[in-house]
Amino acid sequence: MKRVARRSPFTALIWSALLLVALIPGLLPRLLAPLSAGTPPETDRPLWQLTLDHLLLVLLAEGIILLLALPLVVFVTRPHNQSFLRLTETLTGLGQTVPTLAILALAVPALGFGVYPTLLGLILYGLVPVISNGIAGLLSVDEGVLDAATGTGMTGLQKLLRIEFPLAMPVLLAGIRTSTVYNVGTATIGAALGAGGLGSPIINGLSQQNTGLVMVGALCAALLALTLDALIGLIATGDAAPQAR
Repeated sequence: MKRVARRSPFTALIWSALLLVALIPGLLPRLLAPLSAGTPPETDRPLWQLTLDHLLLVLLAEGIILLLALPLVVFVTRPHNQSFLRLTETLTGLGQTVPTLAILALAVPALGFGVYPTLLGLILYGLVPVISNGIAGLLSVDEGVLDAATGTGMTGLQKLLRIEFPLAMPVLLAGIRTSTVYNVGTATIGAALGAGGLGSPIINGLSQQNTGLVMVGALCAALLALTLDALIGLIATGDAAPQAR
């Protein structure tokens, strides 16, 4: 099994601490006041609440992505379903070939403004890395290991749960990690449709030509992405370490 570089928990701790410091009421706006003509930029809602809304939207999208992706990945990687493999990769890849704004614009007539069109965009963009890595992880499991499991009398479901998923988990988690980081950034665009979150100060700052307000949303979104990336990376490392010994 390929060795996976261990990620220090201090990285996750540092980014989490910086995010919490940035969310201290009034601190970040005061630091960015020089970019707003000396006046601390003001957000419509408390910064911590915007960050929480943003986080919940991303986590909801990731939960739906996993519910859609995992059964699909298992289905197309079974030996008798290989004909669906290429079709699945092609269809999910289309989600990333269409610009985010185009997806949101097309979704608005059907779903209206607010969270729903943004959620659709996040799901379409986040599916690709999870499905791609899930397929790669399950197909990389050694045939000899599966044959040995069959020899011990394991059923197909037992092999999937006890052999294939544990061995594929580091690759799958890498896909979830990529998808989550993508979606933290993509979710900021949803503010233009009224989805709220950390995109709100960015959109408002652009419309008011207030650089400080833009930076408030951008810095918090970046710290949130780095925090989630470090936390998921920590889980992935912990999962891979026992297998690398």
